[in-house]
Amino acid sequence: MSQTVQQMLTCAGGILAGLAVAAPLLSWQQRALIRARWAANHDDITSLPNRRLFLTHLRAALADNTPVGVVLLDLNNFKSVNDALGHEVGNDLLDQVGRRLTSLPGSVGIAARLSGDEFALLVRGTREDTAAAAHAAWQAIAAGTILVVNGDLPVTASVGYTHTHHPNVSPRQLLTEADSAMYEAKTADGRVREYLPHRTATVRSRDRQRH
Repeated sequence: MSQTVQQMLTCAGGILAGLAVAAPLLSWQQRALIRARWAANHDDITSLPNRRLFLTHLRAALADNTPVGVVLLDLNNFKSVNDALGHEVGNDLLDQVGRRLTSLPGSVGIAARLSGDEFALLVRGTREDTAAAAHAAWQAIAAGTILVVNGDLPVTASVGYTHTHHPNVSPRQLLTEADSAMYEAKTADGRVREYLPHRTATVRSRDRQRH
């Protein structure tokens, strides 16, 4: 074997050895990048999409002129659960609520945890589809007690919803409308309300006068 061939084989062997050493590091870096991207778009307690990912999907739907509805849910008396039973139980409760929301049938495109005890649903379809999803979400949460680390808890939610009712509506406007309807539900009976501009404005005005 000539000296040149030997040098070529030695060089190739060194390259292969280097690749063998680098491959696990590159694989680890790739997995770490995937985990970081996932964590940036998901809630660490429920593993649901977070506000960032929810808004990404909502913007995309509006850009495609897809009829969509937004449903917001806020757990009733959640603070008392945290205060009485601790944050571990509260986190367990949030996780179980998230599981119920992800199993909703019908036209729910995405279920997300926005912050605290507030969840959101993105519904693709008509106003009737959005209303059906809002009531299904309320029923799914209130249907039975929720199992947490130290027992069963009865849970209900205040639910508000809105639907794309005119062109050029923005994600912020839809979230504001759904939030207003949810606020109305919470100050009334803790059930389900649709956003209706005049009625919701009246409720907020009366509430401000009481305070």
